[in-house]
Amino acid sequence: MTETMTGVSTEPTAQGRRSGLDEPARPGGAAADPALGAAFEGDAAPSAGAAREADLLYLWARLGAVEWRVRQAVAEAFAADPDRRDPYRGLYLTADAVRRVLDAPRQPPLFPPRDDLDLDAFAADVPPPGPRLLALAEDFTLDPLDVELLLVALAPDVDARFELLYGYLNDDVTRRRATVGLALRLCGAPAAGPGRFRLATTAPLVAAGLVEVRDPAEPALARSLRVPDRVVAHLLGDDTPDPAVAPLVHVVPRHSTPAAELPERLGAGLRAGIGPVHLRDSGGDAGPTAVAALAAAGRDAVVVDVTALADRDQPDLAAVVREARLRGAGIVLGPLEPLVPERSRWVRELVALAGDVPVVLHSRQHWDPKWTTRPVVSLPVPSPLPAERAAWWTRAFGGEPAFLPDLAGYRLGAEEVDRAVAVASRLAAVERRPVALEHVRAGVRAQNGAGLDRLARRIVPGVGWDDVVLPERTRAQLAELVVRAKHRERVLGEWRMRPGGGRGRGVVALFAGESGTGKTMSAEVVAGEIGMDLYVVDLSTVVDKYVGETEKNLERIFTEAAGVHGVLLFDEADAVFGKRSEVQSAHDRYANVESAYLLQRMESFDGIAVLTTNLRSNVDEAFTRRIDVIADFPVPDARQRLALWDRCLGPALPRADDLDLEFCAERFELAGGSIRACAVTAAYRAAAGDRPVTMADVVTSVHLEYRKLGRLVLESEFGPWLDAAR
Repeated sequence: MTETMTGVSTEPTAQGRRSGLDEPARPGGAAADPALGAAFEGDAAPSAGAAREADLLYLWARLGAVEWRVRQAVAEAFAADPDRRDPYRGLYLTADAVRRVLDAPRQPPLFPPRDDLDLDAFAADVPPPGPRLLALAEDFTLDPLDVELLLVALAPDVDARFELLYGYLNDDVTRRRATVGLALRLCGAPAAGPGRFRLATTAPLVAAGLVEVRDPAEPALARSLRVPDRVVAHLLGDDTPDPAVAPLVHVVPRHSTPAAELPERLGAGLRAGIGPVHLRDSGGDAGPTAVAALAAAGRDAVVVDVTALADRDQPDLAAVVREARLRGAGIVLGPLEPLVPERSRWVRELVALAGDVPVVLHSRQHWDPKWTTRPVVSLPVPSPLPAERAAWWTRAFGGEPAFLPDLAGYRLGAEEVDRAVAVASRLAAVERRPVALEHVRAGVRAQNGAGLDRLARRIVPGVGWDDVVLPERTRAQLAELVVRAKHRERVLGEWRMRPGGGRGRGVVALFAGESGTGKTMSAEVVAGEIGMDLYVVDLSTVVDKYVGETEKNLERIFTEAAGVHGVLLFDEADAVFGKRSEVQSAHDRYANVESAYLLQRMESFDGIAVLTTNLRSNVDEAFTRRIDVIADFPVPDARQRLALWDRCLGPALPRADDLDLEFCAERFELAGGSIRACAVTAAYRAAAGDRPVTMADVVTSVHLEYRKLGRLVLESEFGPWLDAAR
């Protein structure tokens, strides 16, 4: 059944679906205002400004039709309002006051109220994709009556005269917005008819956030209507994001995203309506891939800030979806790890609200069907090839940097590369010199989150190859570790030298040697050479007496380590990587389960890990098979000890003439850590005497170190300095 008043039809036709209103033939068939033709005069292709002007002209014409119906309603109210004196005059609008409003100069450029405007002519003269009002109706699946209700609610936001007119028609000067009853009356829909349900909570206008129905305590027909500022701004041509969602999202225009093979294929699927889609980041760059896929589908991307979303107790997800719909954009949400499982309801709610809006989710985890009630297609994102990463660095620098080969070891995404280069540029500007490799490495370290800092001690490398004294064989083994760390993407990824079985692309090394032989310092040197931070795992936060807790703690460490660019150091690793034993008790069984878990987890680890042990035989042989590099750290010989004494005392410490470092190196068989401790003790004794460090200070510090280590003090070692040492 079709109900019509003042030319408004509530039953859509093919033409009405396009224009939002079924227009019967108008008397006289007047064309659009001449100003519309002037907007494009002489333009073969309308400019953006001319297109916007034409769009606004169409909106003014539609609002002019609304004003015509308002005037008709006011005329009917005049006829039913006898002219009599009222002691309460001023508390409401009289008929004379309303006439003065109607006769006052109009606000340009709203069209004069006419009933014979050819709205189709206005719509046809707007360049593609046509008027925003009609695009909004199509994107939000509004029928013609919905569009008219929206215009009635919108009128006071573009012309203040409607506030007074609505107040008069509402018979209440304080109610200056259209009520449900008044809006239905102006649209020719009966108050008890099906039109009133177009303003129900689940109807498109209200559910999508285009119209707000206020005053819930009032009767249904007395509730006022308001159009949110974001919707008003959109219809007037402004696409600034809603302040309510601006802290939650940022918009990536589709023309700013380069195309690639996977995004192109995924974009074609999104155009075909395969969404929602989940991208599993298996070492790739899922976030930019999601944005590029939406760009390939011809849509901007509304990217949700997951961290900000997780911090909110009641985020306005409906406003996020409305923002995407107003722009004709898709939504990108990820990585999902901060939301699941505690706040996975935000994922479920956003996907449910999105409807036919393309949604691309991404995470490192496999998709869990419990996260949404809608079926989701999950696809893996492969790790980018080294050439692709090199292209990201080149694009971020605006040209290929000289140190590009030194950046091959970083597993950064495109956005992380941009941020790292931005930080590097600022650091170089502070130092007033060109961007160098150390600036880029500092920029990369700045991308590391603080999650791993709560589980491990973070060390920014401050030593290099010149600061360690090692045998040539050990140096070669460390150099091999650096080579593997820098080129693992090409060997393990591009060349697939570690395929299948869920194996990661990590590099694991074992440093074996007595205490003080330089294992930890060498790990710091390796981290510095690769350009990463060193994270020393605190075993006190890992080992737990309760069954299963140690594995959970280790899993948290491995998970956090996957998100940072650092070297993971398990000092005294045999405490958790020890040998499995024959099961003779429940304790043995659970100890073996812990070792079995570590065996599996080390294979799937994607980072760089260094294990240290004082005794190599304490480490399970199964771990040894999974270790890429084993470096042995022997006790230093006399020549190495001489170099250690010289470097530990350093160039800044003043030395007395009687200092005989060759004697110390020849007689005292100490590891590098003990030599450093002796040097520090001797320096304190020299500082207390306000003099250079003497041989007596050195041998005394050695004597104290022997006592600390529980070693015998022999005259054959100290010789003539024995008495001084005592």
